[in-house]
Formats: sequence, C-alpha cells, structure tokens
Amino acid sequence: MSDLVWTRGVEWLAAAAPDPRVCKRDWDRGEGVVLLEAGRFWDVLSVPDQLGLLTLDLLWRPALPVPGPTLVDTAAHRVGFFLPPDPDSKWIGAGLRHAGRGSWVAVPPPYRSTRCLEWLIPPDGTGALHSPTTLELALRQANSSLSVLAPLCGT
Repeated sequence: MSDLVWTRGVEWLAAAAPDPRVCKRDWDRGEGVVLLEAGRFWDVLSVPDQLGLLTLDLLWRPALPVPGPTLVDTAAHRVGFFLPPDPDSKWIGAGLRHAGRGSWVAVPPPYRSTRCLEWLIPPDGTGALHSPTTLELALRQANSSLSVLAPLCGT
C-alpha cells in the first residue's frame, strides 16, 4: 500500500477516537492498540476465527467488491468485519458478536500489527466497509461448509 493510503487509513480510523490527535500520537509512538468507539462510523461483527477466515476467503471473489477492513485477534481466535453502523441490526448465530453504538473495539494502527491484533485487510481511508448482505451470505456459506467438514475432521 502507498503512504497516501496508509495516511488516509490512519485518519479514517482515528476519526472514531475521542481525540484523534492523541490516537495518532499513540500509534506513532508505538504504543500499539487504542480503543475506538463503534457505532458512529462503523460497527464490527466478530466471529470465531475459523468461520471468519473461511468467510473472508469467500468474499475474495472477482465478481465482488474488495472486502472491507478486517481484523484478526490471534489471542481471542476471532475475526472482526467492519460494517456500516446500524443500530437496528440483529446478527444471530453461534459465536457472533456485534459491536455497535456504546461498544469499544481494540484497534492497532493500519500500518502494523500490534500484540495479537493484525489487519487482514486494513482500512484504505475511503470509508469502504463490508456489505452486510454480502457478508451474511458468505457467513452462511462458510458455516455450511464448516458443518459438513466438522464430522470429517473429528471436531
């Protein structure tokens, strides 16, 4: 990614902070993760990592737009998909967690991983997010595949 894309990604993410300048300063100093409030610019749907990684793979299709920002938390074994804010959204399913207004999300800078958080797809600063409908279809398909594979793998 170019420096301009990184800069835009930083500005876009930091806009969700209570004080964007402090957020960017903390990232520049290598302090790592900041807590950003969901629900204003984006929501995050967090899913178990196996489901999330398979879902992301399904979203990388030539006919589909490039997937939106996606984080992985290797310690918690979760993948987070950034979606448009929707206070009325109802995500139902085993292991699904929706972070909207009133929730805070730990976020590393878009240009490096921090501790156990890493961007699989960093924000590009354009405001592009995952389409909820496209994400839901990919999650359903991934979940179906995992259901078929689970007995074969002994899980």
